Amino acid sequence: MSRVGRLPISIPSGVQITLKERDVTVKGPKGQLEWSVPEPIQVEQSDNELVITRPDDLAENKALHGTSRALIANMVKGVSEGFTKVLEINGVGYRAAAQGDVLHLELGYSHPIDFPLPKEVTASVEKNTVVTLTSYNKQVLGQIAAEIRELRPPEPYKGKGIKYAEETIRRKVGKKNV
Repeated sequence: MSRVGRLPISIPSGVQITLKERDVTVKGPKGQLEWSVPEPIQVEQSDNELVITRPDDLAENKALHGTSRALIANMVKGVSEGFTKVLEINGVGYRAAAQGDVLHLELGYSHPIDFPLPKEVTASVEKNTVVTLTSYNKQVLGQIAAEIRELRPPEPYKGKGIKYAEETIRRKVGKKNV
């Protein structure tokens, strides 16, 4: 069995899981998520645990087994605890401000950038340079963080741009006057 797939998923209190044919619905204090389980994979609920099983040891089924378990576990964690991504903005004059569901960014271009956030994602800004994104949907959160980073990716010479907080930028040495 898959090392990831065979682990049961514990259901925290306050989270309701509905299994309807191939659809899994997870509802909790932070929100509600749905996902359709691929054909050979089975999901069974017993007491406060979900168990994901597969019919055989085909390579495709092994991959689907681990992936399905990880996605459902992320759904459960998202609706109960939520996820966060922290972005840091480096550069002279680079700043951010959260205004409702719009992230207002000044990134050294001739114009400011207003980045609309989906309803699942909320942003808070500290010291004009640290943007904290939170959501119950891990996939949407990662996509939005990547799109914001793409507006001004960090450059290797001075390190200016938007980077993830845990990311390290490999710096290059500039031109040398010989």
